[in-house]
Amino acid sequence: MPNHSPMRQALITGGGGFVGRAVVKRLLALNIKPVILGRHYYPDLDDPGIKQVRGDICVPETVIKAARGCDTIFHIAAKAGIWGSRQEYYAINLQGTRNVIKACEVNGIKRLIHTSSPSVVFAEHDLAGVNETAPYAEKFLCHYAVSKAEAEKMVLTANGTGLKTTALRPHLIWGPGDNHLIPRILERARRGRLVQVGEGDNMVDISYIDNVAEAHILAAENLCRGASAAGRAYFISQGQPVNLWGWINELLSQAGLPAVHKKISFRTAYTIGAVSEFIYHGLKIRREPLMTRFMALQLAKSHWFSIQAAENDLGYRPLISTEAGLQRTIVALSALPAAP
Repeated sequence: MPNHSPMRQALITGGGGFVGRAVVKRLLALNIKPVILGRHYYPDLDDPGIKQVRGDICVPETVIKAARGCDTIFHIAAKAGIWGSRQEYYAINLQGTRNVIKACEVNGIKRLIHTSSPSVVFAEHDLAGVNETAPYAEKFLCHYAVSKAEAEKMVLTANGTGLKTTALRPHLIWGPGDNHLIPRILERARRGRLVQVGEGDNMVDISYIDNVAEAHILAAENLCRGASAAGRAYFISQGQPVNLWGWINELLSQAGLPAVHKKISFRTAYTIGAVSEFIYHGLKIRREPLMTRFMALQLAKSHWFSIQAAENDLGYRPLISTEAGLQRTIVALSALPAAP
């Protein structure tokens, strides 16, 4: 396919991860050369059209060197999850982002697309259909959320005449190749540790991986032509929220697992989370507690967002429906070795 885009070569930080791989695949299809910056070498991405650079995003010189010759950066690398040391989250999510912006400046790169998160606005109450005018949360319950909020602010502040920046906020990304969300749900279900928190009527956004990758490409193209998205953040999702526990039970049914029957009130879960955090912090336990305050809120409250701005400015439309995405995911899961 001929490349009609002004993009010729793009750096993808975290290109070996779930979202990064999907963006690399789309760039290859558009005949744009991907350069992957990651901590590991990925044999399955050993392709003549892909350049791999092994290195740590926390080292400024590494990022600057990896970005040479690129005209666009997709900054996807991040430390995800809701448990861990503040130092590690800040080093990767904040210092890493600072290094990416520096690499743009040093190499004269004109476009930066940053993968952010709706958690930057997630507060301790329901969010139903809000748009990008929603303020950043005043109180954060995990290092991931606060570090992503600070990183997003940094990227959008860096927008100017020489560098055009935008941030995408995809919510609960899933699909074939997912190594976090769906495997985590299935693993807890198999162990009998999946418990419904709250009344079970909360609505949430989810985002199929191919739709998220396409949003990244659309954002880059926007910065190439007109740049109406410059300096702005955008929510990305399927466009229609799902009932969280209904969707989880459908997933479990498709995977041949029983539905969730155990229930616990939100207040009880939140209290257990607070006590668990206190104990784990006090004893310096590194593994994640079974419940935290942030997790209780995520599982019991509604959190879905308007994608009208992304539709209007980026031309974003969810190309793969939630139903089709679920079928593709189940087929991919069935091809994997059976879980013990």
